[in-house]
Formats: sequence, structure tokens, C-alpha cells
Amino acid sequence: LLLAWWLIAAATGPEAYGVFMDVATSWFGRLVLFGYTWALIHHLLGGIRHFVWDLGKGFELGTVEWMARLSLAGSIILTLIVWAVAYAMAGGL
Repeated sequence: LLLAWWLIAAATGPEAYGVFMDVATSWFGRLVLFGYTWALIHHLLGGIRHFVWDLGKGFELGTVEWMARLSLAGSIILTLIVWAVAYAMAGGL
């Protein structure tokens, strides 16, 4: 939905794109984008976990729980890294 809104706003013209950017750069917009970033990274790590299962590995109960916790912690850490790098490249807030 966010990607579609961004593309439509960019194709519509500067005024529509400006509205999108105003919303996206507000505190609420950044919170939504942060959550979206986390969801994408968490989904990626979950896919890797399922790929490991497809290889026939990691079915022990302790390993399953460890991989789930690693996926959650990894997604949080990677999201923070992505946003820290993005802010550093953009010159801060």
C-alpha cells in the first residue's frame, strides 16, 4: 500500500508527491515506515528459517525456539541498523 501510494503520488505530480512526503516524514509516517521496515526484515528472516527447515534441519524443540528468538532479535537489530545507516546517510533528522 505504501509503495503504491508513493508511485501514484510520484506519477501524479509535485503537489501529490509533496503530500506523500509530508505524511511520510511526519513522526507518525516515520513510525509506520519503521514498522514496515521491521515487518519486511522479520519476514525475510522467517523465510530463511523456513528454508533451513526445508533442508530437513532444525526440527528439535530447542532449536525451533532458538531460531524463532533469533529471528525476532535479528529483525529488531537489523531494523535499527537500517534506520541508523539511513539517518547517517541523510545527515540526521
